[in-house]
Amino acid sequence: MPSTIYDVTTWTIPSSPGTTAESDIGAIINSIIADIKANQPSQDSKPGAVIYIPPGDYSLKTRILIDISYLQIKGSGHGFTSSSIRYNAGDTSSWHEIWPGGSRIRVENTDGNSEAILIHRDGLPRLSSIELVDFCLDGVSFTPDQNSYQNGKIGVRSTTPTDSLRITGMGMVYLERAIVVIEADALHITDNFLCECGNCVELTGSGQASMVNDNLIGAGPSGFSIFAEHHFGLIISGNNIFPRGRSSVHLKNATNNMVSANRLHAFYSGMVTMEGACHNNLVSANHFLRNAETFPVFQSTPHPEDDLFGLVHVQGSGNTVTSNHFSFDAPGSDITPSGAKPTMVLVKSGDNNYIAMNHHAANVAVNAVVLDGSTTDTKVLDCGSSAEFQALSGATFGFRATP
Repeated sequence: MPSTIYDVTTWTIPSSPGTTAESDIGAIINSIIADIKANQPSQDSKPGAVIYIPPGDYSLKTRILIDISYLQIKGSGHGFTSSSIRYNAGDTSSWHEIWPGGSRIRVENTDGNSEAILIHRDGLPRLSSIELVDFCLDGVSFTPDQNSYQNGKIGVRSTTPTDSLRITGMGMVYLERAIVVIEADALHITDNFLCECGNCVELTGSGQASMVNDNLIGAGPSGFSIFAEHHFGLIISGNNIFPRGRSSVHLKNATNNMVSANRLHAFYSGMVTMEGACHNNLVSANHFLRNAETFPVFQSTPHPEDDLFGLVHVQGSGNTVTSNHFSFDAPGSDITPSGAKPTMVLVKSGDNNYIAMNHHAANVAVNAVVLDGSTTDTKVLDCGSSAEFQALSGATFGFRATP
């Protein structure tokens, strides 16, 4: 069997010998994938291959289409550096470097497609064991407004079910959407630097038994840092999620998931939001920090949710929110509506939710827990004083104040 390790810098497209990885790495990788398929035609023997991207700058003009299993595309460094700081800094002539580095792919997409990498194959079985490792996808620019987080570009998009897709060690910057995955089974997104993208992680349709762990993440002011829809058995843990996304973790109609041991920093409420029928989820041992925007170009950005929405917003039944730390350090002028008493945890709907052993440190008076009048049989234990607990008319609950 021919070699199963390919180097993009040494590969030549037979029909287009003038195309190089530097001029269009997308066309090069698509040609390599075609070669892998030609050399592994047997149903019984398809070990897959490795495509290696050495450090360097590569233009992607043609979308990469992955339609084979057991493929690893691997670089030698995620190369992330802040584009927002550069674009807002003014004169950068004295800087040591101004662009992302490592194994850097400039997502230019002159073929009319929005994705840098599309994962798609019809039929059975589902694609499996695709790995994207240690390279940078750079959207280059949010022209004409570098602070809009909008350019139509997507880093990685999977549009058919996958099994054991692994995205690790990647850097993604200045993409409107970094990772978009539908119907994932055993997805693993770990150790990535996903920042200055409109949305960072979008898990849509449905999914099960997946993990989003140990990433550095920061979305745009109207986008989601981590969004998961109809997911079951998702673990979100060990992430450092920083501003300025509209939410840090957003679960929609999701059940039996865990959000644990994350450090979450935001300028708005709704840092962890459970929307719709969210049942039997655990939110535990996270550190929440809500303070005010300090970057002048974003200080006029409206808050997506007001401070009555809750740093944690719960819709659904049987959820547990326990042993979290809430730091609220925002001036009165940044609190909306004006003069409101901010809410740490709002139980908006559902039955038999359990809120316990959470601690808050705040520079203003806050409500540790608020129960909507439609909620039933909520247990609220050791989360604050009686003055820091509010149950609207109609709510049924058990409450024990912090001793």
